[in-house]
Amino acid sequence: MITSQPPVAFPGYIVLFRLVPVLCMLAGMAMLALSPTSAQDELPEVRVLDIDDTITPAMAQYIERGIASAENANVDAIVIEIDTPGGLSSAMDDIDRAILESEVPVIAWVSPRGARAASAGVFITYASHIAAMAPGTSIGSASPVSGDGSDMSDTMEAKVTNDAVSNIRNLANLRGRNADWAESAVRDAANITADEALDLNVINLIAADLPTLLNEVDGMQVTMADGSAWTLTTAGAETSTTSMNVFEELLQFISNPTIAYLLMSFGALGIFLELSNPGTFIPGIVGVISLVLGLYALGTIPVNWTGVLLIAIAFGLFFLDLFVTSFGILLVAGLSLFIIGSYMLVDTSVPGFEGVAPFVIWTSAALIAATALIIGGAVLRSMRSKPSTGAPSLVGEIGVVRRPLDPTGMVHLQGELWTATAEGMQPGDPPIPVGANVEVTAIHGLRLVVQPSISAPDVPPATVARSRGEGVIPVVGGVRDARLSEMHGHDTP
Repeated sequence: MITSQPPVAFPGYIVLFRLVPVLCMLAGMAMLALSPTSAQDELPEVRVLDIDDTITPAMAQYIERGIASAENANVDAIVIEIDTPGGLSSAMDDIDRAILESEVPVIAWVSPRGARAASAGVFITYASHIAAMAPGTSIGSASPVSGDGSDMSDTMEAKVTNDAVSNIRNLANLRGRNADWAESAVRDAANITADEALDLNVINLIAADLPTLLNEVDGMQVTMADGSAWTLTTAGAETSTTSMNVFEELLQFISNPTIAYLLMSFGALGIFLELSNPGTFIPGIVGVISLVLGLYALGTIPVNWTGVLLIAIAFGLFFLDLFVTSFGILLVAGLSLFIIGSYMLVDTSVPGFEGVAPFVIWTSAALIAATALIIGGAVLRSMRSKPSTGAPSLVGEIGVVRRPLDPTGMVHLQGELWTATAEGMQPGDPPIPVGANVEVTAIHGLRLVVQPSISAPDVPPATVARSRGEGVIPVVGGVRDARLSEMHGHDTP
C-alpha cells in the first residue's frame, strides 16, 4: 500500500530568490539582442605606415616591423603612405618581400599632393595588393644605377636592367597591372601623373584622403600569398599609425650622406686629438663612437670608394704630420685630398641620395686646419719655452763668482757651488773677480759655462755670501779648549 505525501510548500521568498538569476540572464540576452553594437558590427581596423624618406635599411626594418605588428593585431588592412625619391635596391627588396608575404592586405597610397613614388617607390607600389595615388602626385623613373659610383659596362648595365625588368613585370602580372608601362619605367625612366597612372592601369584608384581611400577599396577582393581570396572591409575603419621607434629614427638620420660624412670627420678628428694629446680620453671616446656610427652609415648609402680612399689617405697624412717635421707640407696635401674625396664620396646618380653639402665640406676642412694649427702652435711654443726643471733649466740663470774664473773657478748658483769656466776667455785676459755676476750659457756634465752678465750689478766681495765654514778663524785646540781656558782664567797660547 502506497501512502501519498502532500506536496511540500516553499516559502515565497525562496521562490523569488531562485528566480533572480534566471531573470538576470533573460535581461542580459535581451540587451545583447537589442544592442546596436554587436560583435558582428565592430568597426574594422586599419594600420598606417609611412615611407616619407629615402629607402634605406632602417626604413626597411621599420616597414617589416610595422607589417608584423599589424599581423599580430589582426587588422583588416595595412596602408603604406609613400613619398620617396627612391633608395637602395637591397632595402627595396626587403620591403617588397615583406609585402608579398604579408598575411594582411597592403594598400600602397602615394600621398599627399605633390608626393612621388620614384625609383624604388615604383617597385613597392607594384608589390602592394592595391595601388592608389592622391591627385597631384607622380610615379616612375625606376631605372637602376650603380651603387658604388662606378660606371657600369654595357654588359653589366644590360644585366642589371633586365633583372629589374623581370622583377617588376612579375609584380605587375601578380597584381594584374600594366606590365609594359612598368618595363618602360625601368628601361626609359618613364614618369606619369596620377590620372595617367589610372588610365594606364598602373594603379587601382585615385583617393584624395585616407577616409576616401578606405571607402573606395571597401569590398575589393585581393589574392593573398597562400592563394586565398580576401575581401576588404575598410569602410569607416578606425585607423592607427605605427611610427619609427627611436632606434630606427637614429639609423635613418645618420643614413643621410651629410650626417654620415660629419660622423666620419668627427671620429677621425677625435682620434687625431687623442693621439696628439694622450690621456684626455674624451676626444678618443667621442671619436671612436662617431667613427663606428659613420662606418655604419657608409654601409647604408651609395658611396664612391675612391672618395673614401682619398679621405682615408688624407687623415693618414694628418696623423703622420704629428710625428714628422714637414713644415706644413703634409697638412696641405692632406687637406687637398680631404676636399677632393669629400666631393667624390657619394654616388649622386642613385635616386634619393644627394652629395655632401659644399658648406659642410669646407667647414670641416677649416676645422681640421684650425685644429692642426693650434696643436702645431702649442708644440712650437713648448719647444721654444725654457725648461723649468733639471740641469737645462739653469741656462740663462745668474750666478755669483766665489772663486775667480781664470778661466775656471767656482760659481754660487741657486744655493750650490758649481765648477764653472768662463766662455771665450783668452790667455792674458784678466780673470773674472769674486762677486761678479755671470750668466750660464751651457752645461757640460757638472760644469757650467758662463759669461759676464750685464743684466744685474756685481756684488761687492765684502757682501758676498760665504759657504759654510768659509772665513772662520781657526782656534788652537778647538773651541772646547778655548772655552775651558777662559773659565779657569788662563790665556790661550
